Order: sequence, then C-alpha cells, then structure tokens
Amino acid sequence: MEGDSTSAKSQKGENSFILARSQSEASEMSYTSMASDTKQLVELERKDDILRGGIPMTSFNFINSIIGSGIIGIPYALKQAGFGLGIILLILTAVINDYSILYLVEAGRLSNTDSYQDMILVAYGRPGFYILTLLQFLYPLIAMISYNVIIGDTITKIIVRIGGAANLAGTVLGSRHFIIFLATLMVTLPLSLYRNIAQLSKWAFLSIILVFFILVTVCIRTGEFVRQIPATDDAWYFANYNIAQAIGIMAFAYMCHHNTFLIHGSLENPTHQRWSMVTHLSIGFSMTLMLILGVLGYVSFTGHTQGDLLENYCHEDDLMNVSRFMFAFSIMLTYPIECFVTREVIENAFFPSKEPSPTWRHIAVTIVVVIITVGVSMTTDCLGIVLTFNGVMVASPLAFIIPPICMMKLSQEPILSKKNVLPILITTFGTLVTLFGIIVAIINISEGMSCSHGKEMAYCADVAALTLNNASTTQTVPFTTISSNPIG
Repeated sequence: MEGDSTSAKSQKGENSFILARSQSEASEMSYTSMASDTKQLVELERKDDILRGGIPMTSFNFINSIIGSGIIGIPYALKQAGFGLGIILLILTAVINDYSILYLVEAGRLSNTDSYQDMILVAYGRPGFYILTLLQFLYPLIAMISYNVIIGDTITKIIVRIGGAANLAGTVLGSRHFIIFLATLMVTLPLSLYRNIAQLSKWAFLSIILVFFILVTVCIRTGEFVRQIPATDDAWYFANYNIAQAIGIMAFAYMCHHNTFLIHGSLENPTHQRWSMVTHLSIGFSMTLMLILGVLGYVSFTGHTQGDLLENYCHEDDLMNVSRFMFAFSIMLTYPIECFVTREVIENAFFPSKEPSPTWRHIAVTIVVVIITVGVSMTTDCLGIVLTFNGVMVASPLAFIIPPICMMKLSQEPILSKKNVLPILITTFGTLVTLFGIIVAIINISEGMSCSHGKEMAYCADVAALTLNNASTTQTVPFTTISSNPIG
C-alpha cells in the first residue's frame, strides 16, 4: 500500500512538473501568439481599458457572436437530417455546444491562460498550437466565403426585381459575380481595412433587430406558402441519411468558440456561476431563434428547401426582397469581424512581433485575404456546401473535440474517471461527425452534387397563377406536378 501511495505521489508530481513546464512554454510562446486573435481584437489601448458588463449585456454580445449566416441554413439542415430528427439534433447540438463552451473556459482556468491559442499551447505544446492556428484561420475564412455567397445571391435578386422592366437580368448588374465584386470594393474591403474593431461595434444591436425582422417576414409568408406549395414525397420523413451534413451546418450556426475568451473577459466578476448563466442564456436564446426560423422555413417549403432559406422565396416577393436586402446588409457588416480574426492569425503565424504591423503589410494581408474569399465565393453559389464544409471540417473540431480533450488533459484526472465521461462522449460525438461528414461530402461531390443560382423555383409559377386567378375569380387553379427531387 505504501509503495502504491509513493508511486501515485510520484506520478502526480511528474504531471505537475509537466504542466508547469507547459505553462512556462506558453509564457514564452505568448510573444509569438500575441495572446490569440480574439485577445488582440480588444486590446485597443491596454487590457485594463476593456469595458466590462453585467450578465444581460454580456449575454447580448454572446448572442450576437453566435447568430450569423448559419441561421438561414437551418431549414436546409432539417431537410438533410429529416424533419423530426433534425429538430432533435438542433437541440442536442445546442446542449453539447453549451457544455463545450464551459469546458473551454474551465481549461483556460486550469492552464492560467485567457485565450484559446495559449490554452492549447499549455495542454498540447507547439503541435497543438499550430493545429489550432490553422483551424482558426480556416473558420473565419470560410465564413467570409459564405457571406459573399449570400451577398451575391440576395442583392442580385433585388436588382433584377427592381430593374425588371429594364431587363437587368441579362446585364452585368444581374450577375452575382459583379455584385460580389462591387460589394467587396465598396463595403467589405474598406471596413476590413480598419485596425480598430470598436469602430464596428455600434452595428451589433442593429444586426439582432434585422434578424427579428426576417423572422417576422418568414412568419407572415409561412401561412400563405403552406396552402400553396405541394410537399415533396419525403418532406415529412422523420429521419434522412445526411445526418452528419446536418450537424455540420448546425455546428457552424452555433460556432462561437473563437470569441469565447473575448466574451468571458468582458463579464464583470466572471465567476463560474455567472459565466454559466451567460452561456445558458445565450445558447438557449439562439437555439430558440434557430428552432423558430428553421421550422417555419421548412414548413413553408415542405421539402423544397435550398441551402439559403431566402433563396427559396420567389423573385417577385417584394416583402422577402426587403428581408434579403436587410440580411445582406447585416452580413456586409459582419464580414470585417471575421477578416480581423483571419488577419491577426496570419500576423501571429508569420510576423510574430509585439509591435503593430506596418501600414503596407496591414493593407497587403487584408487585400490577399479578401481576394481569396472573393475568388472562392465566385466558384460556387451553393451555401449548403459551404456551411457543411466549414461545419464538419472546422467548426466541429473547434467546438466538440478540442475543448473537452484540453480540459481532460489539464485536469490531470485518470482518463476513465467519472468526471471525464461527458467530455469523452462529446469528443466521440465530434469525431464521428467530422469523419462521417467528410465521407458524405466526398460521396455527394463525386455523385455530382450541385446547386444553381437565379433560377425561379418551380412552385413560383403555380403561386403566381394562383394569385392571378384569385384576383379575377373565386375558383382555384390546380397545381402542376412538381418533382419531389431535392432542389439545390
């Protein structure tokens, strides 16, 4: 017994030494990592100058960081997983995301760090740091690509609708490629060139208001479309085979881990209890919005749902055209935030320095990042593919794999201890989602998975006929047969 006790103490001492050495290495590496992308974004003057808020304000900021382009992909996720199973997965993903955020902050406490990059450096050294850096570069980069896809799709429809009499559909103004280029040149690139993210913070509240407006317009249209659009044969199947793809989209929608330490640092008196309340409120509120918008969007189109919810509405629907414009405007103002993160990750990886980057390099790196996102976004108009790739390849590891394994490593508990049961389950969940998601994506691409932009949905002709007929007579016009094959 005494020998076992001595061995246990020796093992514990060795683990403590390893952790201390890793912490020392993290301190040295902080010069290189510059305290991670999110930390740099709020270091406007000095760390002590950060404005801290209570639970309500911190929760508002967290919700704003969660809700983005991914929310309009939720109806498509329900289609991929099946309506019933999709709703269950949306709730389950929210719960798992909630736990992973708490694990991430707990790992930061155990490692005595306040950034994602420094925390994984303590836990897994330089290899872990470089892997995380790659993921944190890819996630905002792909997010910016999805923003450009949305901007190109939505603004194009509005211009074509406004200029219908002038036949703008066949001109350069009706081209999504030109719209993406113009929006980049006039809005997203100039805003991305800012050095101070505080110059964009005033639009946070407006973004939430715009999402609520879109939700209201979807509610208005749901009642009309349910009566007018015939369901596909598989519309009300409880489950479908594209579960991994659906979870990938959901993971992208809930993704906020690259901002977690930023939000945590802005909370006044950030105790475990107060931070848990912020996390539960933020994830719960975001989940509720996604459930409402996802169900309403899916029910409206009953199996015809494309990747971008707004892409499903007819071109002549002026109310939804207003929603398209508002959403595109909010996305233009969200784009620079992700560009800030991507730029800082590049600076940390290739130009480690405590001094601000010179103006010429700041401009050059920004332009290169923006050109990459513009070029890729012009090659695809399928938001579902973009959201899925970013979800299964990047968001799932960042949200479901790295936080729990870091927490287990830093807690120094036996791997099969009771405390590690839930982290192991979450890690297994994230690993399976990533692997199966990649396999399904490869299969879909090999089978010719494609999306199309600008084509009027098949049911729009029937809706137009019904509207015209109701305006002249009380009789109804029967619907033409619509294919039950997935659209987009």
